[in-house]
Amino acid sequence: MKSQQLIWIQSFVYVILISFCLYLIQTLISPKLLLAHLNNNIILRKKQPTLPLRFRSDGTFKILQVADMHYGNGITTRCRDVLATEFDYCSDLNTTRFLKRMIEAEKPDFVAFTGDNIFGTSASDAAESLLEVFRPVIESGLPWAAVLGNHDQESTMTREELMSFISLMDYSVSQPNPLAGDTREHRRNDIDGFGNYNLQVFGTFGSPLANSSVLNLYFLDSGDRAIVDGIRTYGWIKESQLVWLRGVSKQLQGQNQDCDQLFGTSSHVVPPSLAFFHIPIPEIRAGPLESIVGEYQEYAACSSVNSGVLQTLVSMGDVKAVFIGHDHTNDFCGYLKGIWFCYGGGFGYHGYGRAGKPRRARVVLMELEKGDKEWMGVERIKTWKRYDDEKLSKVDEQVLWDIRSSR
Repeated sequence: MKSQQLIWIQSFVYVILISFCLYLIQTLISPKLLLAHLNNNIILRKKQPTLPLRFRSDGTFKILQVADMHYGNGITTRCRDVLATEFDYCSDLNTTRFLKRMIEAEKPDFVAFTGDNIFGTSASDAAESLLEVFRPVIESGLPWAAVLGNHDQESTMTREELMSFISLMDYSVSQPNPLAGDTREHRRNDIDGFGNYNLQVFGTFGSPLANSSVLNLYFLDSGDRAIVDGIRTYGWIKESQLVWLRGVSKQLQGQNQDCDQLFGTSSHVVPPSLAFFHIPIPEIRAGPLESIVGEYQEYAACSSVNSGVLQTLVSMGDVKAVFIGHDHTNDFCGYLKGIWFCYGGGFGYHGYGRAGKPRRARVVLMELEKGDKEWMGVERIKTWKRYDDEKLSKVDEQVLWDIRSSR
């Protein structure tokens, strides 16, 4: 009888001890294991940029285009196509330094990354590499957006996972695909690729257009690789993407019917748009280009499929310039049927280039028209490039579009 009582007492004590241990784990230990615990200084909430995107009080809006960073694993990833006399040691950190220099020098309002942000075969962990790629712009607090190239998905993440991850990063305004309801005809699941979206830039505070979009930015996924008729080729922008693009353009133009007030002119010019994607269209290779500003060093490595991108952009009427990457030694702007197609030029040191020729970046500046008392719509779009040399040399400045001229 006494042994049974002793067993019962022991069991009771065990239950009490286990309950007490569980209580300690729940109240004292578990909170410290949570990522969001305040003492860990880890913030899960995404840091959002000030939205909407907006022109400055001086009537300008500046975009820094970063093309083909080709980031690998950081300091252990060596540079390609640099002279031994240029650097004691060259790695991905040189790419990071260049981006920091450009942000400090140009003080852009927005940064657009146009694909091959990482070089998948050299990046052992895609997420870690992306965090390093975008770290300088995140630390600057600037709004930024990205599209994918043909090498980004060659590491540890799919294209869908990459765009989802990029969209969740601090100050990113990227989207995996259009938000549901962006157009009546198409929803996000109906569109090929990942990274198709548009961003609107509003007028200056205090102006009549403070609550109106005066500039639109289109971002498109141009794909990676494909097999056509048994032959390997590059990806292309699909018809579903073009249908979405035409729909968005039509909607935006419908929101700006009063062009006389918007632009201070009777020419009925719609608000201008810019487009960003990675792989060039076939017409850039086939030509003829009416004008070329910059260096044309290699044939455009485009798809064998012509999906009608140029015809779509021309028919829309609002796109004044397109910004692309992919061909690193090209940094020219070429004029095709009323639209400028501009290469960003090779930015990253792990991507191929030309030994002895500095890496470069492109800057795009929009200027508003000055009314009698306030800023109106976009009057002019300019661009130039900067080399990653001692002086960040500024080259090939040109006007891409002016409201008072056809070019």
